[in-house]
Amino acid sequence: MATVNHYFQSGIPMGRASEQNLYEDLIIECLQIYGFEVYYIPRTSFNEDRILVEDPLNHYENAYPIEMYLENTNGFEGEGDLLTRFGVELRETASFVVSRRRWDKEVGSKGQTVLASRPAEGDVLYFPLTKSYFEIRKVEGDTPFYQLGKLYIFRMQCELMQFSSETFNTGVDEIDTYTDSIDQNLNNFELLVESDGPLLLEFNTETPMILESYKITTVDAGARNEDFDTGITDILDFTERNPFGEVFK
Repeated sequence: MATVNHYFQSGIPMGRASEQNLYEDLIIECLQIYGFEVYYIPRTSFNEDRILVEDPLNHYENAYPIEMYLENTNGFEGEGDLLTRFGVELRETASFVVSRRRWDKEVGSKGQTVLASRPAEGDVLYFPLTKSYFEIRKVEGDTPFYQLGKLYIFRMQCELMQFSSETFNTGVDEIDTYTDSIDQNLNNFELLVESDGPLLLEFNTETPMILESYKITTVDAGARNEDFDTGITDILDFTERNPFGEVFK
């Protein structure tokens, strides 16, 4: 004989809607008390690679404030600051929790997300407290597992974002100002025609011509591209008489 508590279950296998709503209301209240205001920034794909299912140049045009709980009570996790052959890399991770109902109301209902039913991998979270941008790597939607017969939260595993010519135009100054200061997008230096469109190369109908005034040092003072271009001749020599590249002195 079944031993379910009929005072709570009322003969229904996993609870009534009133019980589920009460439990969900309590979760939302806890997130608003112990959580932080975080901006959810959905990505917009313009030229998605159908094989890799990704867009190398994502655009972010909307930002929605919503309360989230940061599970990492002792600070960000991950490998931290690492010194690699390419410089210092920040590999910090964080886990954010958001209410399903609140996400549907504040974000999903706007119709601007890649996935309408849940947060999508590749979307960005802006954490104003530390002014950090986190990219969503994994979304878990089934923990805790069906309390009173319903799922209530999304748990998002995030990693500190590594910028790569993404465009942010969300209308939130705090978000857009920082990304503009580190923007190295070549589109700002395109040679334009009278119709205000880019002048494309003859051999490649998708690649625009770039003004000669563009130099990487104009957007990144620490770049040493020119030093490598001039100094590499003392190390490598790929002329016809020396096809293997070694320099003999």
